[in-house]
Amino acid sequence: MSLPDPSFEKSNLVIRSTSDIHVDLSLASPGLAPDPQPSTPRMGETEVHPARLPDWSNLEVIHRNTLPPRSHFHVYNSEEDALSGDVARSRAALLSGNWGFELTTGPFKGSRNFYEPGFDTSGWALIKVPGMWQLQGHGKGPQYTNVDFPFPVNPPHVPYDDNECGRYVTTFAVPAALKDGADQWRLRFEGVDAAFTVWLNGKEVGYSQGSRNPSEFDVSAFLALDSENTLCVEVYQRCDGSYIEDQDQWWLSGIFRDVWLHSFTGSRFEDFHVQTLLDDDYVDASLWVNVTLNEAGETITSKLLDGEKSVVASNSHATLDRSSTFEYRIENPHKWTAETPYLYTLVLSVGSIHVAQKVGFRRAELIDGVFCVNGSPIKIRGVNRHEHNTYSGRTVPYGSLKWDLELMASFQINAIRTSHYINDTRLYDLADEMGFWVLDEADLECHGFEPISSNPASFTSDNPKWRKAYVDRAVQMVMRDKNHPSIILWSLGNEAFYGRNHQAMYDAIKKIDDTRLIHYEGDKQAQTADIFSRMYTSVDDMIKYAEEKDWEKPFVMCEFAHAMGNGPGAIQEYIEAFYKYPRLMGGFVWEWANHGLAAKTEGGEEYMAYGGDFQPFEPNDGNFVMDGLCNSRHFGGPGLDEYGKAIEPVQVLETRGNDITIVNRYDFLTLDHLECHWELIADRQQIIGHRVLIPQGVRPHTEAVLTLGFFPTTASADTWLQLEFTASEESRWVPAGRVVARCQIQLTPARSLAMLKTLAAPGQPPRVERKDGVFLVTIAQGTKFGFDTGTGTLSWLSRAARPNQNLITEPFVLDFYRALTDNDRGGRFGPEWRAARLHQTRNHFSQMSTSVADNGDVVVVVRSRVAPPVLAWAVEAETTYTLTPAHCSVRVRARPSGGEALPSTFARFGLTFGMRNLRIVEWFGRGPGESYADRKQAQLVNTWGQLAGMMCYEYEFPQESGNRTDVRWVELRSQWGGGSAVRTGRAAAAADDDDLFHDGHSGDGDGDSGLLLRARFGDHAGASFAASKYATRDVDASAHPHELRRHRRHDSLVRLDWFHHGLGTGSCGPATLPAYQLRTDREFDVELLLD
Repeated sequence: MSLPDPSFEKSNLVIRSTSDIHVDLSLASPGLAPDPQPSTPRMGETEVHPARLPDWSNLEVIHRNTLPPRSHFHVYNSEEDALSGDVARSRAALLSGNWGFELTTGPFKGSRNFYEPGFDTSGWALIKVPGMWQLQGHGKGPQYTNVDFPFPVNPPHVPYDDNECGRYVTTFAVPAALKDGADQWRLRFEGVDAAFTVWLNGKEVGYSQGSRNPSEFDVSAFLALDSENTLCVEVYQRCDGSYIEDQDQWWLSGIFRDVWLHSFTGSRFEDFHVQTLLDDDYVDASLWVNVTLNEAGETITSKLLDGEKSVVASNSHATLDRSSTFEYRIENPHKWTAETPYLYTLVLSVGSIHVAQKVGFRRAELIDGVFCVNGSPIKIRGVNRHEHNTYSGRTVPYGSLKWDLELMASFQINAIRTSHYINDTRLYDLADEMGFWVLDEADLECHGFEPISSNPASFTSDNPKWRKAYVDRAVQMVMRDKNHPSIILWSLGNEAFYGRNHQAMYDAIKKIDDTRLIHYEGDKQAQTADIFSRMYTSVDDMIKYAEEKDWEKPFVMCEFAHAMGNGPGAIQEYIEAFYKYPRLMGGFVWEWANHGLAAKTEGGEEYMAYGGDFQPFEPNDGNFVMDGLCNSRHFGGPGLDEYGKAIEPVQVLETRGNDITIVNRYDFLTLDHLECHWELIADRQQIIGHRVLIPQGVRPHTEAVLTLGFFPTTASADTWLQLEFTASEESRWVPAGRVVARCQIQLTPARSLAMLKTLAAPGQPPRVERKDGVFLVTIAQGTKFGFDTGTGTLSWLSRAARPNQNLITEPFVLDFYRALTDNDRGGRFGPEWRAARLHQTRNHFSQMSTSVADNGDVVVVVRSRVAPPVLAWAVEAETTYTLTPAHCSVRVRARPSGGEALPSTFARFGLTFGMRNLRIVEWFGRGPGESYADRKQAQLVNTWGQLAGMMCYEYEFPQESGNRTDVRWVELRSQWGGGSAVRTGRAAAAADDDDLFHDGHSGDGDGDSGLLLRARFGDHAGASFAASKYATRDVDASAHPHELRRHRRHDSLVRLDWFHHGLGTGSCGPATLPAYQLRTDREFDVELLLD
């Protein structure tokens, strides 16, 4: 296995480019540099090495020579440039690009004096900055752990000899445009993992740590203005800070965010703090601005512009001190919310420079214990988002970052938790502009202490020696991000237990910003935190908190609905509880996207790698890093569809005649920006209806009644009313035409099997023959079913067009197993199924009888015992096949037994068989995507069609997939039928491709119909089917999709299930809820029709 060529998607990996940087280095093969020849000590001397405690292993040294943290801003020479927001026009030069690079196994190896003037680095490799060195072919490679530290635990010390050290060098000239008026030069690193020392022109500048926090140095004394500068950076893979950077993600290293050279003039801003203070009526506001200058006595000019760039307020302020505060009273400003993200722009000027800051007027607070913004309760419909790119790790290109947020918005997600560190500053700019609530989280987690101690907080969180390190991370976060309206909550970190240092962080934050509440899940009793927070609490337990008496603090699920693999199940139950109980703020699904990294097999095939794929013999947590709503390329999966459906802002509550009660689940918007249309869906029928008028002014969180105008008074069986809500052309905040909600209501019940039997056309009685141990029965239209008299199985199926071709490749068997999902495997059900050998059950027949009824129907009764080897549990089954002129009825009566040996649940209860020539699947039920009992709301009822080979979603860790539930019938075909199935995906494009669906004859079914077999479930609730090119055992045995593809079959395996166990979130959270479990403490009596 190898990493892909770093040039792959090269255009996507260049974050920014600049023509002002010179790197005159030749390209050499990356590798570990040799240790220089040691000097020989003199006789009688003692040499101690290292001579002092290294900064990166010294708890007392967090920064050396760094400037105080500040808000993230660029300064500009003109107001016009400042308003452009284009950093290329600012007084700053981007130093990112290709740098020289050397990697050694430790800081005491290699070219330790590389920063000295004249040092020859011409033989060094080149590396992209920003970037992670493990993803550019250097070092041991990526390593993933969820909890464990990947090094010996001895805080604050990390190994000296197993601590990769990356040495970077670049040269640059100061752009002439930045020299005018320059008085101070700042070198700013936006993010370096994990710690680093900086030299400029041979002089040591300083040291800093805190991987995701910025570090800024005054390099005025070291910079050469009129000649070339040499910048050298030594980066340490680990430092004492690594003990509190143990987040659930890849361990990756390097200068992974941009590097800037800032030019500040003699009169300059050191920092500024903007606050919007709404009055108690949430109408008027005060704009409060605190400005810190480098010296007193300057005049500050300020100007507030609205969204149309008109001046709302302006003034000049003479300062007596370096720090000054001024205030504007703004009458009824537009309010900023995640649904109405109206932004003003504040322009500040001093001397010859200008800065611009987006401003949103909003107020976040508790009102009677309920979390409110601008006086109104809100519900968080959020996700946890790590910084991840499949090719560049935590170096995320801007286009990828923007894609994430645009995709979130399209699925109605309104909140982001920056798990578990402050993100690229551009995320907050986009959140301000696009409208997202942000829970900004400090770069702090030390989960790895939990497995090694009964008192894990004692190591760092409750250890006073670590107070400064903890407080630094809180201050860095707030100082950088304090001016963003999208941030409504600060977080003290994640999974760091609880101790005195969290209280110190809280106090430090409140001194800077007392307008926001503070979150921390590890503070279980909310002693310090302003809100209660939990992760992976069950719905029932969450409701217990919601129903407590006399509560003062709200409750948020900072992590829920663990989206690992095929799941999550039962999202809807959480969402309904959020809206029912005022105390519940909502929650953040874990997590947004899988963290797979692109790798290649020896044959050059690319796949998404996870823990253990790079360093298989080192500590790792396997595919636990693949737990997102999106795949590793950040394309949405089935779980995102389901979450988006559950949080749609319009939901149907009930219907009465032509009146439909809906609820507006927006927090601030009415429904005036939406249009509604209805249509009717039935079996191979779709009637386009009319527009439905939505009452004006439907307030948030209130109900309204829609009245359908012209509406059919009669409808066929199993007819569904579908409502579609789309944004109108007049919509300001939601893109016009976007579908924001779809709702379906069943109007008429489905036909029962008994009804379907009575509707069957009469015909000639079935014909019976015996041939080679097979009992053959031919029904109308020439369809032939055959039963193996030696095994009691349905093992032959042929159609009239090719009566001698058996379409069955594997006989029908009663089956209770599915390939394990991540949630099965990580929860209690999967291990129980494997222990009970559910995957090894076999059908052992004991008797087969055949008879002909008085009406000519042929009856085949098979008694069998379905059981695994080794164990004593079993299912006694009697299967009755009744063959009429029109169909073959299959009725199964079964009774599980075995006492304690019997598993408490089955994965499924249904039939499995193999079929050749299956190319097309059409069905009436939920679709077009996969669905399960507890993850089906996003899939709508209709008549669907799909290519058989595309029925399964490809999870990046192979597992059960492709089920379709709430199915009335399914047709297995060699070519498309003549009905009105909605063809999905590539199936639609391929519908007219005769080469795809024909193999030299008119079809394998009757005439030109292409029908191989139809199965009908009638009105049986929860019936499902699946068609796959892979055997269950091969799915279970494969660790990556490319491994599974080697086992692709020429035939298809088909499942027809009466019952299917739900998915749950057992990989990390509640297992399948009781309502969706397939219990075995019952008897089964089920039926379907085949024809």
